[in-house]
Amino acid sequence: MKPTLQLKLSQHLTLTPQLQQSIKLLQLSTLELNQEIERFLLENPLLERDENEFASPPSTSETSPSGEREAQDENGGDDAHDSGPSIEDSASYEEGIDWSNTGSGASSKGEDDDTDFQEIQAANTSLRGHLDAQVALSPLSDRDRMLVRFLIEALDDDGYLHQELDELFELLPPELGFEHDDLNIALHYVQQLDPAGIGARTPQECLGLQLRALPASPTRDLALVIAEQHLELLAERNFAQIKRLTGCDDDALRAAQTLILSLDPHPGSRHSGGDTRYVQPDVTVRKIRGRWTVLLNPEAMPKLRINQLYASLLQQNRGHGGGLAGQLQEARWLIKNVQQRFDTILRVSQAIVDQQRQFFDHGEVAMRPLTLREIADQLELHESTVSRVTTQKYMATPRGVFELKYFFGSHVATDTGGAASSTAIRALIRQLIDAEDRKKPLSDVKIAGLLGQQGIVVARRTIAKYRESLNIPPVSLRKTI
Repeated sequence: MKPTLQLKLSQHLTLTPQLQQSIKLLQLSTLELNQEIERFLLENPLLERDENEFASPPSTSETSPSGEREAQDENGGDDAHDSGPSIEDSASYEEGIDWSNTGSGASSKGEDDDTDFQEIQAANTSLRGHLDAQVALSPLSDRDRMLVRFLIEALDDDGYLHQELDELFELLPPELGFEHDDLNIALHYVQQLDPAGIGARTPQECLGLQLRALPASPTRDLALVIAEQHLELLAERNFAQIKRLTGCDDDALRAAQTLILSLDPHPGSRHSGGDTRYVQPDVTVRKIRGRWTVLLNPEAMPKLRINQLYASLLQQNRGHGGGLAGQLQEARWLIKNVQQRFDTILRVSQAIVDQQRQFFDHGEVAMRPLTLREIADQLELHESTVSRVTTQKYMATPRGVFELKYFFGSHVATDTGGAASSTAIRALIRQLIDAEDRKKPLSDVKIAGLLGQQGIVVARRTIAKYRESLNIPPVSLRKTI
């Protein structure tokens, strides 16, 4: 076959670098966005933060009920000038908004800085550090203190000692001359440390240590017997068997049960160094002139601009800027894409609030079913864009801080042919269980029947699934005396 030349005409889509960056910034969380911007600031000398703290407050951005911006289209407006419009200039907010209580984790600079720092330090003290501090102040000898700290190191994060003493004794160096009784004495000392219940080997022993630390009383004595001997019967709500074995009446058993439930089965968990995550909301919701309005959080918006010195040098030496000219264009792209990111978040958030305004007025029971497709069609965006916007973006409302995904949920059919949100059904289930008679708690079948009387058709299995998602135990574990 002879080699020949052929012309072929075809069409294909290409993502420009600017569009790729826009998509990437849109799906980042606030924390990830700040990290990405820090990278750009280190790599691009044309880009810098706007440190002007005396910028005039921007005006509130109005949105129509459909979520469309009146003064700016989806593409984010014209290109940035050399001066680099600050992102701060596009923030929409009302004077008097207090962002210090939104869970952002940003400490305010004021008179209470020292107090806040001490509280954070105290919260971050580990369990072993807390116990070692007590041992250091004890009158123990160096030899005994060494053995006590050896046991402390063997505790898990909940404060339990799961290894047998015989196994731990084998780990001790023989040349130190420790005896088995020394280990028992050291364990007894560990179990006297704060918090009560530390050093227990079973849940029964943990609750018993906490009860023994309380003043003696008939209720405490009965609770001690139940915790150490009949804890499984109590977990099974087998109150008749407990009364027969202990000889107590309903009032005494009820008081003992209340006391046991007030104890902490994981005494060391309060000192565990868990992964604490702080949420900085991207937007806030306020009722302004009778309408729920979304406002951007100026604290979450990076303030960027073009470096004036480099920009002026490039303008004076046009055609000789080399790589700096490309970096100037990249800096303009970044400022524009960050601006567009927050514009899109604002539009989507306002559309969500308009759809869920009953939630803001009446709470979870008024949440309506909502899908990403509805918001996408309303704003003429792609569904994937709405998905990116609502992932890891948070909204501060009078009812709490919620991820934007929270306002979307599946629907359940009603007798009238309508639909009810799964979030609203969960709220109704919680209301019914909170108001139930603890002596005769509602079964899943009964809850399904009560919802059916309100016109909401829900199967028993669905009720069980929603109840478990709310961390509500089954009917057999909710029964009380």
